[in-house]
Amino acid sequence: MNLGQATMESVGDAMNLSRYQKLRRGALAGLLASAFLALAVVGSSHGEEMHEFIEQLGFALMIAGIMGRIWCTFYIGGRKSAEIVDAGPYSMTRNPLYVFSTVAAAGVGAQTGSLVLGAVFAIGCALAFQPVIRREERHLLEKFGAPYAAYVARVPRFVPRLCGYEDRAEMTIRTDRVYRTLIDGLVFLTAIPLFEGIEFLQTSGHLPLHLLLP
Repeated sequence: MNLGQATMESVGDAMNLSRYQKLRRGALAGLLASAFLALAVVGSSHGEEMHEFIEQLGFALMIAGIMGRIWCTFYIGGRKSAEIVDAGPYSMTRNPLYVFSTVAAAGVGAQTGSLVLGAVFAIGCALAFQPVIRREERHLLEKFGAPYAAYVARVPRFVPRLCGYEDRAEMTIRTDRVYRTLIDGLVFLTAIPLFEGIEFLQTSGHLPLHLLLP
């Protein structure tokens, strides 16, 4: 393979990866936007003390999701289209970024004070990622062939297998990717003032409540 062909393949890989990342962001944004619109008329059936506890649990889940996404970026940042990353979180699940996004989405749903909505957000997020995951897998299988097939055979697609954890003694971290992931993750925290605003409008009678969930 000559230099020109290698360059064209590299550009093609970057374009494919960019397209999959846009699909991922679009799926998550569409899910959250639809959920926010629906939640304008949905509330929690719990009393104030339990409501506050669920909100705090949701905050903890969002922080865990954001920190988990940053942890993943330490390993995958700048490497996804260049090599098979199978260390750290990627030794337990092939899609830890999506797993931690799902954890954060559960935290977003829990900001309503409802455990049911927290679960709905998590399940909806996980399902929305599945088509994107499969497209990425086809792309990586075409690019890496047998080594990637072997990785697929030993590491689960989504639900982590903790006993499979392996790590590297050292690695190079792309700080720009880490900062970008941090900024992206902070978007989850906008759920706090947003749901507080919805709750205020509901309790003040400006938004009608049609459904209460535990």
